[in-house]
Amino acid sequence: MSTHQAQAKPLLQVRNVCVHFPIPASRDWPWQPIPKVKAVDGVSFDLMPGETLGVVGESGCGKSTLARALIGLVKTTSGEILWGGKNLAGMNDKGFHKVRRDMQMIFQDPLASLNPRMTIGDIIAEPLRNYEADLSPEEVKARVRQIMDRVGLLPNVINRYPHEFSGGQCQRVGIARALILKPKLIICDEPVSALDVSIQAQVVNLLKELQEEMGLSLVFIAHDLSVVKHISDRVLVMYLGNEAELATSEALYAKPTHPYTQALLSAVPIPDPELERNKTIQLLEGDLPSPINPPSGCVFRTRCPRAIENCAKEKPVLKGNAVHQVACPVTAP
Repeated sequence: MSTHQAQAKPLLQVRNVCVHFPIPASRDWPWQPIPKVKAVDGVSFDLMPGETLGVVGESGCGKSTLARALIGLVKTTSGEILWGGKNLAGMNDKGFHKVRRDMQMIFQDPLASLNPRMTIGDIIAEPLRNYEADLSPEEVKARVRQIMDRVGLLPNVINRYPHEFSGGQCQRVGIARALILKPKLIICDEPVSALDVSIQAQVVNLLKELQEEMGLSLVFIAHDLSVVKHISDRVLVMYLGNEAELATSEALYAKPTHPYTQALLSAVPIPDPELERNKTIQLLEGDLPSPINPPSGCVFRTRCPRAIENCAKEKPVLKGNAVHQVACPVTAP
């Protein structure tokens, strides 16, 4: 994080956000409490202007639910999402509409996130019609062509449909649509997971260029820890809807502290064949607990090799310094 970022006020503040989904059909008797899936269960962080926060964790840990909660696609159960001093959590659709132009999202499946009945030009122009309705058709077309050129799309494809493009091209369309309003924050929900490795690199490098050029802040969600390391200033590690570790990218990859983070990073391939053969992979024992009935205290304790009796008594919170924080009663950064 730069000195300027450290001195600036946070662009986004997330305070103890929870997203629980009730499942009425799963209870045996009407008088029983309605079980809930605790998809996100108390996540907090600050996002600075121009910063990229990577969010990692295995499938089902709540990464995508957190992303959708930040942008208002799912309602939060509790907690605060502060944007410019306003709490977005619980805000109605009309109120959120005013904020939405500054917060845009790039989705995981490039093709599924585009309307197959609309041309590329219409898809990219749709945000302008919602927020800048006074623009003339010529001005809209000029803005669309400008952003298409910036993301690497040729102007002669403006009247084509999504099914005529590759996955990488469709993701460029999604990026163009997200950027045409010149937002302050882009939430990237696994934007490269469905792409080939070479195309992944192109999209990630494009996002980094656009971030530097436009002063964007990014929340970048991914499974590929190598990609996260390349693009992120800080990294948040999630497990079963909870925070496990939050640190600068450099500190996290140099010295992972939480046992879960250590297990994740031990599985990352090393380009050196000799080092790859000799490395030790830390396998996690046991199955992932149910988010409907998570373990008491530390939710990772049932799979943790360092768990002690006190781990079952109290839910750990992030502790440490501005560089490295860990939610573990046994280890400390």
